[in-house]
Amino acid sequence: MKVFYVTSECWPFVKTGGLGDVSYALPKALKKEGVDVRVILPKYSTIPTYLKDQLKEVAVFNVQVGWRNQYCGLLEMEFEGIKFYFIDNEYYFKREGEYAYLYGYGDDAERFAFFSEAVLQTMEKIDFYPDVVHINDWHTGMIPLILKNRYNHLDKYKNIKTLYTIHNLQYQGIFGKEVLGDLLNLSDEYYNNGDVEYYGGVSFMKSGIVFSDKVTTVSKTYVDEIQTPFYGEKLDGLLRANSYKLEGILNGIDYDINDPSTDPNIFFKYDANNLEDKIKNKLELQKILGLEVNPDIPVIGIVSRLVSQKGFDLISYIMPELIREDLQLVILGTGEQQYQSMFNYYSSLYCKKVSARITFDSGFAQQIYSGSDMFLMPSLFEPCGIGQMLAMRYGTLPIVRETGGLKDTVEPYNQYTGDGNGFSFANYNAHEMLYCIQRALKVYKDKDMWYRLVENAMHTDNSWKKSAQKYIEAYQGILN
Repeated sequence: MKVFYVTSECWPFVKTGGLGDVSYALPKALKKEGVDVRVILPKYSTIPTYLKDQLKEVAVFNVQVGWRNQYCGLLEMEFEGIKFYFIDNEYYFKREGEYAYLYGYGDDAERFAFFSEAVLQTMEKIDFYPDVVHINDWHTGMIPLILKNRYNHLDKYKNIKTLYTIHNLQYQGIFGKEVLGDLLNLSDEYYNNGDVEYYGGVSFMKSGIVFSDKVTTVSKTYVDEIQTPFYGEKLDGLLRANSYKLEGILNGIDYDINDPSTDPNIFFKYDANNLEDKIKNKLELQKILGLEVNPDIPVIGIVSRLVSQKGFDLISYIMPELIREDLQLVILGTGEQQYQSMFNYYSSLYCKKVSARITFDSGFAQQIYSGSDMFLMPSLFEPCGIGQMLAMRYGTLPIVRETGGLKDTVEPYNQYTGDGNGFSFANYNAHEMLYCIQRALKVYKDKDMWYRLVENAMHTDNSWKKSAQKYIEAYQGILN
């Protein structure tokens, strides 16, 4: 089976969030299962130099973007046994400045219209005609429509199927209706008949949902949630109408990189049979952060973008009460000013109990996963979530709200059976969250029970192997 994996970001080249992690880990897992998978993404200027230096030019061609005839360079490299292709055009993908973001520019529609067309032309240049094109999020949502409109009459393209993965429905790629003709060389009929129209504009994501052969998202619960008005971001009606091609497949985490027995970023290596060394990581974390060094004080970790989606309104509301508990709070992340300021305030006021690092540091994130006892993730919505899986891998028990992938991966502690791998609460309510934290703190005092839950968490299978097999079944389903 041949799969062309199309993404706007991929670690270790470029990454802004979970999509970058998935775009690296899933193809790697598919390859292990015998799939001929190749990955393609834009060649951003922010790709690290040591990786850019390994790129080899494959082809140069022109791409039509409406009336524009644009240069396109195609480069490739092999990384960990997988071929990666890069679409090069500095006008679109070289962005300067202190923060050269991947998205959020006024010409995003043009940039990803160019990318979408270039991807389809690339297949001919490298003589790789996949069985399935696996596209991701709004940036690639026009590819199935362009494929149908301009390529389906060609022998080598006509049997190609498309699978579209929604990682976060909130970001939809909505632009003015003029983009159809001006950028995409498509007729207005697709707007007029409602296929891509979205409240007077054009939605790249809607196009992906309508024209793909299959639509997946990143957890079973999120599939159900996005078909409701609260979570559906005004696409719930469309998703219900297309429910026959919807499926939830959980993301996984890379077990090679995220392994407490080999991780070079943590202070002491350990596994489920050697939890004494996990405690040493905690003591070291307390020491370097200037917290009271005490193995008996539970440490709650937070590694996150500091945005409202992640439930920080709840934390803000009960922070004074939370501080009164016998615990320590360690925060890592950047985001909205109000949450950065809140954590900085409490960190300066209660420096022995709260530590906030308003930055992103992947090595330090691993130290929090390994050195914390609990991991707090009270999200308003969470398509899948990676943090709770990483926490479990490192024997840190997640405290989560029951939404999306958090509900699907965290089995709440059952006091009668002793089963579970974390703690959860149902409603988006600050005091319900506080009671859940207090419950976890109470169980923490029962060391036998606590270590049983830690072992449960560490033995939970959140590897990509399981997810890759599900994707292969989904590919086969649209090919048969």
